[in-house]
Amino acid sequence: MQKMKVGIIGSGNIGTDLMMKLHQSEHLDMSALIGIDRDSDGLKRAESYGYHVFDNGIDEFMEQSHLADLLFDATSAKAHAYHAEKLANTGKHMLDLTPAAIGPFVVPTVNLNEHMEKKNVNMITCGGQATIPIVHAVSTVASVEYAEIVATIASKSAGPGTRANIDEFTITTANGLEKIGGAKKGKAIIILNPAEPPIMMRDTVHCNVYGASAHKEEITTAIKKKVEQVSQYVPGYRLRSDPIFDGDQITVFLEIEGSADYLPAYSGNLDIMTSSAVKVAEEIARHQITMSEKV
Repeated sequence: MQKMKVGIIGSGNIGTDLMMKLHQSEHLDMSALIGIDRDSDGLKRAESYGYHVFDNGIDEFMEQSHLADLLFDATSAKAHAYHAEKLANTGKHMLDLTPAAIGPFVVPTVNLNEHMEKKNVNMITCGGQATIPIVHAVSTVASVEYAEIVATIASKSAGPGTRANIDEFTITTANGLEKIGGAKKGKAIIILNPAEPPIMMRDTVHCNVYGASAHKEEITTAIKKKVEQVSQYVPGYRLRSDPIFDGDQITVFLEIEGSADYLPAYSGNLDIMTSSAVKVAEEIARHQITMSEKV
């Protein structure tokens, strides 16, 4: 089966978890891991698996850029701006897992088809990947006047990047609820829970819909169908109960358990980002391969 060659920029926890997931892909051929710390666990593992390893960043990779046609960026917003500039004229695809937001926000089950040809797409936030599909499911049945989400993650799974970008998380996720999910007004809150042992990622979604109870059966069916779609690429994504209807308000409780490929199972907030990124890359690869076969 023809595969697209891919590389990862960033040899930290997220980059290494991505690498472990790419082992199993039917459409992606993991080729190179690009970092800046030769002693990082990610680069050591990549070398042991026989992948090409670069420890001097994107500049070193550019000397052998034929090794990947698509690159995941798991570094930082500032670094991604530099990487995007370097790769701008190469024709390569970039999947951005940082808050840089240079390209359009993508949620696989909602708007990926609109951005299949874009060279740089952004994976929005973990809370957005978890909750926007639910708001979108409700909006396919009835107009969502207001959507509010509360994302609770284990404090241990919030690294320096997450903690430094909480304001960006709330703003970006709220925008995503509106522009991708279809809500007229969105609001996002994140809670870092210090409990020991660490808790799984949990998200609460509130939607205000005029006459919600009149559409109870259709909305419930749409939500469950969307959960099933997301769980196909995030196996630990699930409802904690049936949707709750109270007047015009619908409340949905979600739990995301990580697959523990590299990160702990409680890091569902990171797992949904890496799993969604792999899903986007696989769909882009499938699309590119199909288009090339038609030429």
